[in-house]
Amino acid sequence: MKNNTADIQQQLKKYFGFSTFKGQQQEIIKSLLEGNDIFVLMPTGGGKSLCYQLPALISEGTAIVVSPLIALMKNQVDAVNGLSSDEGVAHVLNSSLNKTQIKQVFDDIRRGRTKLLYVAPESLIKEDYLEFLREVKISFVAIDEAHCISEWGHDFRPEYRNLKLIIDKIADVPVIALTATATPKVQDDIQKTLGMTNALVFKESFNRPNLFYEVRPKVDIDREIVKFINRYKGKSGIVYCLSRRKVEELAQLLQVNGINALPYHAGLDQKTRVLNQDKFLMEEADVIVATIAFGMGIDKPDVRFVIHYDIPKSLESYYQETGRAGRDGGEGYCLAFYDPKDIEKLEKFLAQKPVSEREIGLQLLNEVVGYAETSMSRRQYILYYFGEQFDPVNGAGAQMCDNFANPPVLKDATKELKQVLSLVKDLEEKFKTKDLISVIAGKENSVTKSYKLELRKEFGFGKEHAENFWKTIIRQATVQNYLQKDIETYGVLKITEKGQKIINGKDKTPFLIAEDRQYDLAQTKADSEQSQQGSSMDEVLFSNLKELRASVGKKHGVPPYTVFMDPSLEDMTVQYPTTIEEMAKIYGVGEGKAKRYGKEFVEYIRKYVEENGIERNEDMVIKQVANKSSHKVFIIQSTDKKIDLEDIAKAKNLSMEDLLKEMERIVYQGTKLNIDYYIDENFDEDIVEGFMEFMSESESDSMKVLLAEFGDDLSDEEVRMLRIKFISDVAN
Repeated sequence: MKNNTADIQQQLKKYFGFSTFKGQQQEIIKSLLEGNDIFVLMPTGGGKSLCYQLPALISEGTAIVVSPLIALMKNQVDAVNGLSSDEGVAHVLNSSLNKTQIKQVFDDIRRGRTKLLYVAPESLIKEDYLEFLREVKISFVAIDEAHCISEWGHDFRPEYRNLKLIIDKIADVPVIALTATATPKVQDDIQKTLGMTNALVFKESFNRPNLFYEVRPKVDIDREIVKFINRYKGKSGIVYCLSRRKVEELAQLLQVNGINALPYHAGLDQKTRVLNQDKFLMEEADVIVATIAFGMGIDKPDVRFVIHYDIPKSLESYYQETGRAGRDGGEGYCLAFYDPKDIEKLEKFLAQKPVSEREIGLQLLNEVVGYAETSMSRRQYILYYFGEQFDPVNGAGAQMCDNFANPPVLKDATKELKQVLSLVKDLEEKFKTKDLISVIAGKENSVTKSYKLELRKEFGFGKEHAENFWKTIIRQATVQNYLQKDIETYGVLKITEKGQKIINGKDKTPFLIAEDRQYDLAQTKADSEQSQQGSSMDEVLFSNLKELRASVGKKHGVPPYTVFMDPSLEDMTVQYPTTIEEMAKIYGVGEGKAKRYGKEFVEYIRKYVEENGIERNEDMVIKQVANKSSHKVFIIQSTDKKIDLEDIAKAKNLSMEDLLKEMERIVYQGTKLNIDYYIDENFDEDIVEGFMEFMSESESDSMKVLLAEFGDDLSDEEVRMLRIKFISDVAN
């Protein structure tokens, strides 16, 4: 067929219902149809899949699409088949098919009916598949999620490394590789591995102006998350956690609090995983709580928020995961919770890895800390990481960030930086952060005693500041490359060349750090901007059409948004189409979809228009958070009998964290709880005495304040136990 611009645009309207292409889509498609190898870097939501779906639909033969996840393939196949009134336009070929289904796929390809064949890299190795694919006409090969090829990519898959050899065995055809996230280093690695160094490179801006970025400290996190999600009642969201256990616990907590949430992680059996994912896609569940196993390329356009319970291990992962919000161009809120202790845990985990992996891991982690603690535009920080410049004042979406909405107060800490660097140098670069903090604060521990550091003149020089202040100085000095953690002797701090210049007075650049601030942005700029949008839309009709869409989707066995996207429904509430011809002109519909799904919609809209009973929806009332069931009586009786706390937790199948929450609830409600027997056996008498003394003089019982004072000597759990004892003894 002719590949001129008019023809391609005509086909775009016919299949996808769009009148114009996004960004560089048209050039990419034209270049691919001309037989060139193509490398596409385009952010999530930028329209990557259309770059290979449309050329496949209008080319002779079948395009092979290599994709990493079965769930993702199923998702895309449903979407492509929904574009046409013919069956079998797209197929999947993977381990989930039986012999009859495989035969059907092969027959459809031979007849020229199938335009897109989605395969996993493992399936391509099978000799009978290879033999079949060699015999049929292949139009081109598309490699989706191409960052899986690179060891520097955030989701490296070894089986992707051999794709070049496999493709060469099948046919001499153009290759298009696509990814939504790649630093310059990853891009170079992908092109070399695929033998695509001469490919035409199309790089779209990685900026997603509709996403709002916010980082909050990890304080009272469960309550914060429930409160946040309740502001988005009935809307779709994803919460990412690093561990399976936390996924299960949080999903349960949300369910108890009246939130329609489901868990998703690799530990669940295949059937449950698929069922939970489908419920989310079909809008039978609002929130998915997941490990990173979820969502890679899942094409759900109306995800309104992405929450990171734990900060991810790399900025690429973070960008990829937050990119699942607002793919339809509507609101997308990206909220991450950050605790430096989580970073320490990840560093300890990396310490067990081989040196090369450790080096990559620590470098990536350092970028994440920099992002979490930055006072600059978060969007600017992310884009710079991907090799892109951004104007933090006039750039698209510049205001969509907590550092703009609630600017941090900056403090010049150059003097304190010099003091820390000098201390590291004087102590011959032998110590970790924890021990340096002990010296600065004048607190003895086993390390300071064994090295007799309490006898040095520097001991206690920083007492006038809280320990957290000094921790921030050291973390920022590491992020800004004045100090670096030695990999071999995990965690020991060394001075860099840049740090040496500060000591010698050769570098006069001021060292600025952000002061602590209030993070509860109850009404952010993102909220207020979004609430002003869509005021001319018929809310009642939109709501009714969503219900109709869900039932039509169910009838066809596809997710609702593959029937019509939200923007298409919104356009219907403005245009009121009452015929199939009019429906085909609606944004994002097109002829195929109008014929396939439009009949019920136009009938419903015609009836609605005739009745003309238009009313506005009132805002949803947020329900109060329900408390978890209490084990109050059992806990009081057990502590009276002096039963070990671990045994109490085990008896009620609680984690220690949950038991402590229950105990805190009991003492804060005014009931005594005697845990002296446990404290006497497990705690140093001097520390207990010091803790009680501190609390009796402190103006706050917040964990932040207590950990700043006792975090080096006590774990979070131990601080909470002593706080329970204090409240029980003193306040009740």
